[in-house]
Amino acid sequence: MTRVEYEDRLRPVSSRQNSRVKELRRLFYEASPNQRGEIAIEGVHLLQEAIRSGLRVETVFFAESAKRRADKLLPQLSSHVGVLLLPDQVFAGAVPSETPQGVAGIVKVKGFDVEDVFSPPPALIVVCAGIQDPGNLGTIVRSAEAFGATGVLLGDGSVSQWNWKAIRASAGSMFRLPAVKTELAAAVQASKLRGLWVLATASHKGSAVSGVDLRAPLAIVVGNEGAGIPQSILALADQIVAIPQAANVESLNAGVAASIILYEAARQRSVP
Repeated sequence: MTRVEYEDRLRPVSSRQNSRVKELRRLFYEASPNQRGEIAIEGVHLLQEAIRSGLRVETVFFAESAKRRADKLLPQLSSHVGVLLLPDQVFAGAVPSETPQGVAGIVKVKGFDVEDVFSPPPALIVVCAGIQDPGNLGTIVRSAEAFGATGVLLGDGSVSQWNWKAIRASAGSMFRLPAVKTELAAAVQASKLRGLWVLATASHKGSAVSGVDLRAPLAIVVGNEGAGIPQSILALADQIVAIPQAANVESLNAGVAASIILYEAARQRSVP
């Protein structure tokens, strides 16, 4: 396809009131799929990850200043995908980032449920106890996929897995790894009923994670950034672990702590 053919495919839209522009803005700010299962994402990389993950791309939006990026993305889009070209100001008003990348899309995501998180056994899962920072959640999901977890359960108070910052921080893992909202105590109980060893994380108190056997089916509970894990959930855990660190250093954030424990679990499981 030539540059002229690429540009012919771009449909100019100048109104903020265009139905797809309004839907893009709404999906970003509501952080939940619409009735058709669509969400909004921003950036060429995330759109490419969505395509690689087998998601259906419904509409792609380019800002005028980013029109040249169409050369890279359009060959990957099927003919059914609507491609809109927006004035920079209209594009900036439809996306939440302070420095827009000039490319955004509406994609249809896969629907996951709790059973998907526990399959296939033996499972390695993460249970989030009120993770509120979307960057932390995205990091957890990205690390969970990288180190062989089968899914993430999002307990009470956790940020939506479809928050645009969480999706961005996951670098596409959110499209593939089941991340499901559920009640926190129910998530822990469900893990125990399926024979998983429930491991709760703490900032300084607990067994050093490097000395704990992490090869069994495992549910790693990661606490809220400020309050940690509720006492009622700690009481349900089979073991509490900590990551040894210098006493004068503030505790690691939830995303980093989960990543270290997931790495250690993967390392142990790789040893013959």
